Amino acid sequence: MAERSEAVKLLGMWASPFSRRVEIALTLKGVPYEFSEQDIANKSPLLLQSNPVHKMIPVLLHNGKPISESLVILEYIDDTWQNNPILPQDPYDRAMARFWARFVDEQIYVTGMKVVGKVGEERDVAVEATRDLLKLLEKELVGKDFLGGESLGFMDIVATLVAFWLMRTEEVVGVKVVPVEMFPEIHRWVKNLLDVDVIKKCIPPEDEHLNYIKARMDSLKLKSV
Repeated sequence: MAERSEAVKLLGMWASPFSRRVEIALTLKGVPYEFSEQDIANKSPLLLQSNPVHKMIPVLLHNGKPISESLVILEYIDDTWQNNPILPQDPYDRAMARFWARFVDEQIYVTGMKVVGKVGEERDVAVEATRDLLKLLEKELVGKDFLGGESLGFMDIVATLVAFWLMRTEEVVGVKVVPVEMFPEIHRWVKNLLDVDVIKKCIPPEDEHLNYIKARMDSLKLKSV
């Protein structure tokens, strides 16, 4: 357990859900850290040196030692600073939390990105595929305030990707990917998240974030021409 003063630095990007989830975990733990904003189009020598395999954010530098990939970083944070645990203590519950975290990143995120990158019938297909995946998450929330149970945990931190990235793209794309009548549990869960001070502090400002998403979409359209 880390109790002494330590050097903690996060290489991230303000609009990245993967970077923001690390900020949430550090803030929840009360860990002071330095945030280093990275230009993902012009990667810094520090980023390339710290993550030579993937050359991507986020990277956590703890006393100079780099840890890459957001899910790995979250578990490292939980193991290192053991106050306010974010992973369940029960081995089965921990395994399920890891399973659903990978489901969010490998299924919902990958499929949801196609909603942004496609148009016309291809977008319609992507929307339906994303909804099919979200229905599984909807079932997990029945009878719960949070995905992990009664309080904010690992699964919730990972799934903020759905709440504050996927759902925000609806305004830019002009398609309701997560309509409240279809996903009442998810919308209730988002409201619960917004009641948590750490979440409110760590999610991107909505207007600025929407402008960024729109600019990214316009950039993708230009590249496809």
